[in-house]
Amino acid sequence: MNIKKGDNIKIISGNDRGKTGKVIGAFPKELRITVEGVNIKKKHVRPRAQGRKGELVKMPLPFPASRAMLVCGSCGRPTRAHILPGETKKQRVCRKCGSAV
Repeated sequence: MNIKKGDNIKIISGNDRGKTGKVIGAFPKELRITVEGVNIKKKHVRPRAQGRKGELVKMPLPFPASRAMLVCGSCGRPTRAHILPGETKKQRVCRKCGSAV
């Protein structure tokens, strides 16, 4: 999985197709990611203290990473990341413009 926490991505399929956002959680074992403002679901929360009211909380849920593409920082287009082995560490490179993602 080439998508990491903090990356900017664009959704390429599903109900939220076309939306962009920042990854707030990556789960590589399940191949899922959580993005702010995408795949928002409502959750009913019970009141925990006496005298308080219950509420609806909107929270983003994880979805498959295959439904998202990485957005290049320099050209601003969705791209596939190409991994180049480096001398010290691996580097992700944009397939379209060739710069580091």
